[in-house]
Amino acid sequence: MVDSHSHLLWNVDDGPKSKEQALRVVEQIIKAGVTDIISTSHFMHPQFHVDVAATTKGIQQLQEELLKNQLPLTIHTGHEVRLHDKLISYYSMQQIFTLAKSNYLLIELPSYSVPHYTIKIIQLLREKGITPIIAHPERNKVFQDNPTKLEQYVYAGATTQLTAGSLTGQFGRTVQKFALNLVKANLVHTYGSDVHNDTTRPFLFNEGLFYLEKKKEGNAADILLENNTRILKNEPFIYHDPEKVESMKWWKII
Repeated sequence: MVDSHSHLLWNVDDGPKSKEQALRVVEQIIKAGVTDIISTSHFMHPQFHVDVAATTKGIQQLQEELLKNQLPLTIHTGHEVRLHDKLISYYSMQQIFTLAKSNYLLIELPSYSVPHYTIKIIQLLREKGITPIIAHPERNKVFQDNPTKLEQYVYAGATTQLTAGSLTGQFGRTVQKFALNLVKANLVHTYGSDVHNDTTRPFLFNEGLFYLEKKKEGNAADILLENNTRILKNEPFIYHDPEKVESMKWWKII
């Protein structure tokens, strides 16, 4: 299996705080059956900015440790790029890693807002042959309140990526329910663990897949995993036409 979102490099962002912690996480990843993982350190985040040089160095150090400890996991380059009005400039200057050197770029929106220039950035990336993947849209308050906004971005050429912790309830029941609703509405295209460490943001890749199976969305899970593999091959995703997202209203029965 392929994991398309992770924070494995130690002491560069909010990922592992030590080499030892990073290796413990890697052991969990391998045990879960993942063979390839894309390292997506934060780029242009308000608190973290891991540039190409730091990312390259960090991946090289991690790969050396994997070889030394005989841990069979292939690490691919990538970034989780915070949406910014200078994003296109950074990309044009080759200062951003796409996912595994493909034409897919992982972008992150703020948790409680969506910048007014979002659709313009999506369109400009598409003009350059890049398909943006919106990370964890299920955790964005704007999309929760107005799912049609996310649908607009998908129709404009963006794709999305669901994270495992959202499905397991790590971010609360509202996020969990909305995540499942997005899957049912065909508004999710890829899947990532978004693992940061082995404590507060652990590796829950298989647990998220089990949740989809439990909710009778096993076919959707298979498509997400296939699309993860297609990132590495730089191939088009499997798509299904979006459907109406189920209402997020909670009704109290008295």
